[in-house]
Formats: sequence, C-alpha cells, structure tokens
Amino acid sequence: MIQKTLLISCFSVLLLISCSQGSGKNVGISGEEAEEREGARAAKVAKTLDGDGDGQGDGEDEAFELFIQHFSNDKTFQLKRITFPISVIIPDTEHEGMASTEESIGKYDWEPLDLTYDSTYLTRPFDQYSQVVRYKNDTAVVEIRGVNNGIYADYYFTLIDKKWFLVTLYEASF
Repeated sequence: MIQKTLLISCFSVLLLISCSQGSGKNVGISGEEAEEREGARAAKVAKTLDGDGDGQGDGEDEAFELFIQHFSNDKTFQLKRITFPISVIIPDTEHEGMASTEESIGKYDWEPLDLTYDSTYLTRPFDQYSQVVRYKNDTAVVEIRGVNNGIYADYYFTLIDKKWFLVTLYEASF
C-alpha cells in the first residue's frame, strides 16, 4: 500500500513538472533557445531605438509604443532619454492650497520609472489607476490617474531629432 501511494505521488509530481515546463509561449523549444530568441528580440528593439545614426532606417519618427517599452525596461536607456536636469512640477505641501512649485532632478538623483501598463491595474484591489497616452504633434503625454486614491501624474515626452525624450513631469499624487 505504501509503495502504491509513493508511486502515485511520484507520478503526480512528474506530471506537474512536465505540464509546467510546456506552459510558456515558446512551447517546443529549449530554455536556451527561448533565451536566445528573447535576447535577439531585445537587441532588435534596442538597435531600432538607439542604434547607429537616428535608429530609423527610413528617416521616420521613432514609434512611441516601442520607445516606452524599452524606456521602462532598460534603466541605462532611460537615463539616455531624459533631458537632465529635468524639471518636475509638484504641489507645495507647505502652501495652504498646495500651489504648484517647480523643482529639478539631476541624473544621480533620478529614480527609474516603469510606465508599462495593462488593464489589470484598473481592477486590482489597491492602488488602482488608469493610464492614457495623449499625442499632439511632436509631444506625447502619459497621464496616470488613480481611482479614489490620490494618484495623479503626467509625463511629458518630446521628439528631438526623431527620438523620444522625457522632458518634464507633473507629479500631484498625495
């Protein structure tokens, strides 16, 4: 009886392990191949965004969606794409009406941003927020708005020589 239970337990563990290994989006390839493919994809995005020359083969403006993904995931790239010192508009907590005040942040005081977003952020139990990107000419503004929690921020990006740069931000979260 003990042997039968042990045999069933081992079989169950093996079944779970084999099922979990095939659950990724790279089914049918080894882990090493999956890493190589992901590395090649990341290198292609990096070359497109910050490669030789302007990174654009046909002289077009950089795609904002690709840029923001790379900006959020690569901290070195992020530092290259911010105009330092960057001006930050924040509420003055010492002023009665919390009037806005302007400060600047240098490169060494910068804390990395992650502006990746998916719709589950709007439905999670805490810190719910929505994120919208608004475009106008050569400017993009990433607007983050909390749901009954005081989150409120705008990140202003501008095209400079066909590349996106973060130029200022407005942080009024409380």
